[in-house]
Amino acid sequence: MASEHEVETTGLAGWIDQRFPMTATWKKHVSEYYAPKNFNFWYFFGSLALLVLVNQIVTGIFLTMNYKPDATLAFASVEYIMREVPWGWLIRYMHSTGASMFFVVVYLHMFRGLMYGSYRKPRELVWIFGCLIFLCLMAEAFFGYLLPWGQMSFWGAQVIVNLFSAIPFIGPDLSLWIRGDYVVSDVTLNRFFAFHVIAIPLVLVGLVIAHLVALHEVGSNNPDGIEIKAKKGPDGKPLDGIPFHPFYSVHDFMGVTVFLLIFAAIIFFAPEMGGYFLEANNFVPANPLQTPPEIAPVWYFTAFYAMLRATTDPFKIVLMIVIGLLGLLALVKARGKWKLGLPVLAVLVILAMAFTESKFWGVVVMGSAVISLFFLPWLDQSPVRSIRYRPFFHKVFYAIFVIAFLTLGFLGTRPPSPVATLIAQVCALIYFAFFLGMPFWTRLGTFKQPPERVRFKPH
Repeated sequence: MASEHEVETTGLAGWIDQRFPMTATWKKHVSEYYAPKNFNFWYFFGSLALLVLVNQIVTGIFLTMNYKPDATLAFASVEYIMREVPWGWLIRYMHSTGASMFFVVVYLHMFRGLMYGSYRKPRELVWIFGCLIFLCLMAEAFFGYLLPWGQMSFWGAQVIVNLFSAIPFIGPDLSLWIRGDYVVSDVTLNRFFAFHVIAIPLVLVGLVIAHLVALHEVGSNNPDGIEIKAKKGPDGKPLDGIPFHPFYSVHDFMGVTVFLLIFAAIIFFAPEMGGYFLEANNFVPANPLQTPPEIAPVWYFTAFYAMLRATTDPFKIVLMIVIGLLGLLALVKARGKWKLGLPVLAVLVILAMAFTESKFWGVVVMGSAVISLFFLPWLDQSPVRSIRYRPFFHKVFYAIFVIAFLTLGFLGTRPPSPVATLIAQVCALIYFAFFLGMPFWTRLGTFKQPPERVRFKPH
């Protein structure tokens, strides 16, 4: 219940406040939410992600007014939107470009969290909500990818759904259940449309609200990784904090302006982005009898797709050896029977890998690459949060991880070859070594002492 000084008592605002905590909510989450005063460039991307979410919802609503979720009419309805609906081409390009820009800002937002330790205590739940948002975005993008009913949409969905058939015992029935038919058909299009337009957006909006509420409960992290709540003035306000509004609302407006300029430039001059945002094959109607020469997902999935494609039979043997070594290491460190869980699990996984096909383990590797992110708060054992105060070789490891991920993303857009597969396998091992080795390498080295107060540099 809001106290008397938190609410308006006169006028329309007073009438609303007596029935709904409008003013109290505004003060708690905006005007009296104290954020660290040393936010830098990397802190633009959270607000930009919210902006793109609004763009996707609004443009999506307008697109559904003319889109037909029917296998015989879907492609033609998209063409109708592009050619006949007033400003339909702009709405469609805002939506398609927004999908890619959503992943651009989310990847950068997550990388900022990785650099400054924003997943560390007490922000574990904030990070987990963020990872769930990332999973929802992947699902939303996948379901929406089929809707234009072009060649790449149709065959991309066919390939991805068929991956589920590799799961032992339940795979074939599961893929049949997802499609609703033996092939991608009108039934598949209808259920994907329902998930894309209603189910996933509702979950996504709920997770975004939970993410923001959890963030405002514990407070924002900052580039120095210092808790500003630890140093408060006589008025009870953080000495190193400033109200989010008007300081950061104006600050973020600058980031929004630059982003919208880039966004508009892409929409008006390069909406296809050389085939990375919109593939040429997707301007051809879906043909179940003609498979495109190369089937690859959109760029924001290609890093995980490259891991899937790199999981061959020889690579499966390498994974078995790595898992065996990890199990042996856990056995050496075990001090009692109750700690034998990891070695036993390693043996079970190796036996399972020996008797199942590599296609299934490709799906496991791809899924594990995303699931690994959820465990970051407990894998990182560094005594400091921010990368600013970590040893130099930590920064080198972060750089290698980023290069490996970008390389996987690039390889996922290229046709497979023996050399590309080998490089992808090495990069996949680097990706997982970064996470699995975190409990060990994050403790090593000489750490700098973080300052008592945040270091503010105007920019």
